[in-house]
Amino acid sequence: MKRFLILTFSVFVFVVGCTDRDDELNGVQIRVKNVSALQYDSIQVGGAEMVHTNVAPDSYSDYLEYETAYTYDYISISAEGETYVLQPIDFVGETPLPFGYYTYEIGLDAEGNVTLDFVVD
Repeated sequence: MKRFLILTFSVFVFVVGCTDRDDELNGVQIRVKNVSALQYDSIQVGGAEMVHTNVAPDSYSDYLEYETAYTYDYISISAEGETYVLQPIDFVGETPLPFGYYTYEIGLDAEGNVTLDFVVD
């Protein structure tokens, strides 16, 4: 009986240990990291409904699920009463990201231009 319990527990640990967080994704998961010194009140990434809110400096937002995403996208930041925008021209020649977890590290340079670094999580 003792061996049966040990075997059952071992199989359970193996099965749970082999489950990966991106095994059952239904879309691309994107979060934002604020790499600026400003508090971001809101960050729109892509469509109007995709808004990450209240991201402190050097902090991450929660993941939002996107149907389609690329290594860059339209970004609109509201911070301290100002709006900062990164406007891509188009996505011609770009390949959509596969389902997975990604981070857009978003900052502002000295001139107030939006910077974006893409990271695979």
